[in-house]
Amino acid sequence: MKLASLETGIVLLPNDEPLAGFSENPNAKNPIVWLKLRTDDGIEGLGVTYFGGALTRTLRHAVDELGALVIGEDPLRVEAIARKLRDAAGSSGPAGILTMAMSAIDVALWDIKGKALGQPLWKLLGGGRDRIATYASGALRRGLKLEEAVTAAGRLRDKGYRQTKMQLGLPGATSPAREIEQARLIREAVGPDMDLMCDINQRWRPEQAIDIGRRVEQARVGLFWLEDVTAADDYPGLARVADALSTPVAGGEYLWGITPFRHMLEARSVDIVMIDQVRSGGIT
Repeated sequence: MKLASLETGIVLLPNDEPLAGFSENPNAKNPIVWLKLRTDDGIEGLGVTYFGGALTRTLRHAVDELGALVIGEDPLRVEAIARKLRDAAGSSGPAGILTMAMSAIDVALWDIKGKALGQPLWKLLGGGRDRIATYASGALRRGLKLEEAVTAAGRLRDKGYRQTKMQLGLPGATSPAREIEQARLIREAVGPDMDLMCDINQRWRPEQAIDIGRRVEQARVGLFWLEDVTAADDYPGLARVADALSTPVAGGEYLWGITPFRHMLEARSVDIVMIDQVRSGGIT
């Protein structure tokens, strides 16, 4: 079996929020680059990647150029193809558009592999469990008004979600009192039994993260984790935050490739590792 052809395109997805019904910008569209790889015996694999803004067409071009390099390859040799693409990138990697383009190709290859072998991805990756917990993500964004966020949180609870994630690092000048009030009211809305995560998206300095994190702990909000509290590559700063708080610190989504995770773990920067499939270069 060999890879025979590829097709790419861009689709604009609506910026709706189906979990709780509140969207920061309901009229916006999110551009997604899609890729279809086909084998000589008709198996089709689908991959997607995204960047946003004016560089979406550049990302599609990168997917086209890298995708052309895999035509004729055995799609089941996903690790070998990943090495070939990294080698072909030369000094243009490992971060940025290159890695995002590789992600779409890698996901499409795993899609083909699963279809060819008649197995779902979770079994191909070891099949250690057949169920996994999920959490509601994207519904409690920082751009919502406070009353909207509280209402959305209650809707998630009423729908039966057992875990959800909110955003802090609110717009405007950082106000610990405002951050804590938002966290406290959302906790009241979801009740004591729901796991509540909190994503900062790198918007605090380490000192702010320690200060606000301690105040949230004192308010007994009970966060499951604090995520991406400061710059992802500030390993010493993250380590100070993790050491100062009893709340687990999560991070890693903003790291490119795999190597930075070793540096992050060596510095004991986080308690929970999070890997973004697009920025890391895919499943492989």
